[in-house]
Amino acid sequence: MQFLDLPALSGARGKVRLPGSKSISNRMLLLAALAEGATRVKGLLDSDDTRVMLESLTRLGVSWQRQADGDEYLVQGIGGAFPVKQAELFLGNAGTAFRSLTAATALAGGHYTLRGVARMHERPIGDLVDALRQLGADISYLGQDGFPPLAMAPARSETVSSASVKGNVSSQYLTGLLLAAPLLGREVTLRVEGELISKPYVEITLNLMRRFGVEVVRDGWQRFSVPKAVYRSPGEIEVEGDASSASYFLAAGALGHGPVRVEGVGRNSIQGDVRFAEALARMGAEIGFGPNWIESRLACGSKLQAIDLDCNHIPDAAMTLAVLALFAEGTTTLRNIASWRVKETDRIAAMAAELRKVGATVEEGADFIRVTPPAKLISNAVIDTYDDHRMAMCFSLVSLGGVPIRINDPGCVAKTFPGYFAEFSAIGQAPTRFD
Repeated sequence: MQFLDLPALSGARGKVRLPGSKSISNRMLLLAALAEGATRVKGLLDSDDTRVMLESLTRLGVSWQRQADGDEYLVQGIGGAFPVKQAELFLGNAGTAFRSLTAATALAGGHYTLRGVARMHERPIGDLVDALRQLGADISYLGQDGFPPLAMAPARSETVSSASVKGNVSSQYLTGLLLAAPLLGREVTLRVEGELISKPYVEITLNLMRRFGVEVVRDGWQRFSVPKAVYRSPGEIEVEGDASSASYFLAAGALGHGPVRVEGVGRNSIQGDVRFAEALARMGAEIGFGPNWIESRLACGSKLQAIDLDCNHIPDAAMTLAVLALFAEGTTTLRNIASWRVKETDRIAAMAAELRKVGATVEEGADFIRVTPPAKLISNAVIDTYDDHRMAMCFSLVSLGGVPIRINDPGCVAKTFPGYFAEFSAIGQAPTRFD
């Protein structure tokens, strides 16, 4: 197994330009593909997840070109359903791509097969399939019921214009339904059963749909009305920096006393994970905001304080808080994180196992994790990452406790942030030596 040894660090200082948001990038690509007209997408994330989306769009008959400066793409919209009516798609472990393309292909009038890696075939999708079937979709399971891989056939010609979907497993189900609903050519009402988790990610979806000319009317978080409409290209659109990735560097600014500034997200962000900065402030960090930047530091002599937090609004960035708990006075409890169980790995179980390796006392439940820091961090712990990019990035922060640490399979960060470890090393400061 490949690994990366991170040295003990005593501080962190500097600036980081964030890569584009994965969540925004894949939503923008699908919207640009379905829209009338060409869309110039600037700042697109170059990662494993966006590559599988681009490859799938190509297989579905969508043309796109990468421009000379690298992060700018020109997507030729098709103005409706995909022109290729038979295709096999491999989507790796990209949840945003798999869920949204499940909905889009189910309503595109063709025969499609969607597969992924073994872990993707363990991630539930039954609630989304059930909702699509209510709208007339013809979807078959090729393995275990409720899980990928899936086979699509042309949807039945029906006039059903409403469907309900459970909201307590993944907000990506509702996002997929919202994005694909205009393909039906009629007004569609979507109802959410139970509490909707990860609401800020649905806000991203609604915001981007609006920018492509489709205004969804919502009644609280339980009812969404999608009008009869066609997506229309805004001409040019730019991807924000990834707010979830910002959390690691903002945390480093607090652990390493900073300042560390992240550029690409700020006060004007449409991403819910910028609220990680609020949680960091509650722990005692000093936070500064600009329209397109956030900065963190911790006063010398100060210590972080434990928090008890409902993390429904920041499910991905909450993982960073679990590692920060190693450095906080008291016991930190992170609640309402049941969605961690169905991500790239079972993140609650994985986080608990790896935190214990560095000395923490950890209690885990169905939808919470409770972390009590050790009196002293264990040096040279070997961290397993479970093919999960966020596990690798989170545990790099342990080195800021002045202990070396080994990260197994560091290449898994290519899913969303291929250059992460280079950026982390650039802001890290080694202990001063007096020979």
